Amino acid sequence: MSSPSTASPFDAWLVDDPEVRRLLGDEAERQSTTLQLIASENFASPAVLAATGSILTNKYAEGYPGRRYYGGNQVIDQVENLARDRLVALFGAEHANVQPHAGANANLAAYQALLDPGDTVLAMRLDHGGHLTHGSPASITSKIWRFVSYGVSPATGDPDKPGETIDFDQVADVARRERPKLIVAGSTAYSRIIDPLPFREIADSVGARFLFDAAHPAGLIAGGVHPSPVGVADVVTFTTHKTLRGPRGGAILCSEELAKAVDSAVFPGLQGGPLEHVIAAKAVAFAEASRPEFRTYAAQVVANAAAFGGALIEAGFRLVSGGTENHQVLVDLRAFDAELTGKVAQEVLDRAGITCNRNTIPDDPRSPFITSGLRLGSAALTTTGMGEPEMRAIGALIGRTLRDREDDAALAQVRAEVRELCLAFPPYPTLAGT
Repeated sequence: MSSPSTASPFDAWLVDDPEVRRLLGDEAERQSTTLQLIASENFASPAVLAATGSILTNKYAEGYPGRRYYGGNQVIDQVENLARDRLVALFGAEHANVQPHAGANANLAAYQALLDPGDTVLAMRLDHGGHLTHGSPASITSKIWRFVSYGVSPATGDPDKPGETIDFDQVADVARRERPKLIVAGSTAYSRIIDPLPFREIADSVGARFLFDAAHPAGLIAGGVHPSPVGVADVVTFTTHKTLRGPRGGAILCSEELAKAVDSAVFPGLQGGPLEHVIAAKAVAFAEASRPEFRTYAAQVVANAAAFGGALIEAGFRLVSGGTENHQVLVDLRAFDAELTGKVAQEVLDRAGITCNRNTIPDDPRSPFITSGLRLGSAALTTTGMGEPEMRAIGALIGRTLRDREDDAALAQVRAEVRELCLAFPPYPTLAGT
C-alpha cells in the first residue's frame, strides 16, 4: 500500500485510493475538531468500525440462519445468531430481527407484518416531532396505509407547566373516532420520556396493535434511563446508530407469535441480502451496551442534555416543552431572535464548528426547509467524555455565535475555542497523535 505524501493522525482509516483517502482524512479531521450535536448521530467504537469494514461484506446471505439461499454461510449463520441472541438478552425480548438496513426499513417491515394495505394507522404528527415513516406524504408508508395523527399539547407560556408534551386525551379521542388498526409511539424530535403504558391502554381500548419506534431512545432504554416498551408494545423498532452507539442500521423486536410475520416482511418482503458485516458490528454494539459502563454512559447523556438545556435557557433561548428528559434539546429560536431561522442558525453554527440541524417546532409557521428551531443532542459528545461543565460551556458558545452571527472575527474566535475544546476530548484518542 502506498503512503500518503504527508503523515496524518488518521492514517489508520485511509485507503489506497488518493481521492477517497483524502476525503476520509478530511472527514476524520472534521469529526475531531468540531462539535457533533446532531441528536441522531454518535461515535461508534473502533470495534464497531472494524466489524463494519470487515471481510463479511463479501458474503451473500439471503434468508435466515439455517435457511439460506446460498451456500457457504456456516460462519455467517453464527454471526447473525450471535447478534440476535445478544439483542434478545439486552432488551429482554422474545424475538429479534437484525437485518433491517435502516430504521425506516424496520418500520416499513413492521407495518407490512401487522397491516393490510389501506388500514388506518395513528401516529405522531411530523410537525410535532414525528418521523417521515409516521405518515409523511413524502413517504411510501402513506401511499400504502391511511395515517391519522396526534400531537402535543399547546404551549402555555407558563415555565412551570409549559405544555408541548404528548396529549394522551387527544390520542384516545382520535383512536376512538378513527379505530386504527395500529397505534405508533415514538418520535424524531421530542425531548421528553415517552411512556409506553398509556399507548398500550389506548390501543387495547380500540382493539389496535401497538408499535413503539425507539429509534432515538434505544440506547437510553438499554442503559436503564428510559422505560422499556419491550413486552408492552407488540413490536419495537429502532436504529442501532443513535444512542445505542452501533453501526448504521435498524432492528426489530417482537413476540414469538409475530416472529414469522416480521421475518417474512423483512425478507423476502422488503429487502434482499442482509449486510452481514453490519450485523457483525451490531453484535459488537449489543455486547458493548450490555456492560455496566454503558449504563453510566446513558445516565450521563441525560445529565448532559439537562445541563446543556439549562445553559441555552440562560443564553436567552426557549426550549420546547420547557426542558429535556432524554438526549435531545429542541430549541425555539424566536424567543432569542424573532427574525432568526433554523436554516440560518444551522449555517452560522457550522461556520463556528458547531454541527447541528434545523428542525420544525410544534405549529411552526415556517417551512420544514427553513424552520424556527434547532434540534440538538448530547449523545455523541458524551461518548467523547464531555460532561456537564463542557455542555454548559457549549450552550454559552451557541448564544455567542448566534448573537454575533454577522461578525466574522467573533465567529473565528468561537471556532478557535471549539477546536481547542474538541482536541481535549478526541472521539478516538488511540488514533490522535499517532
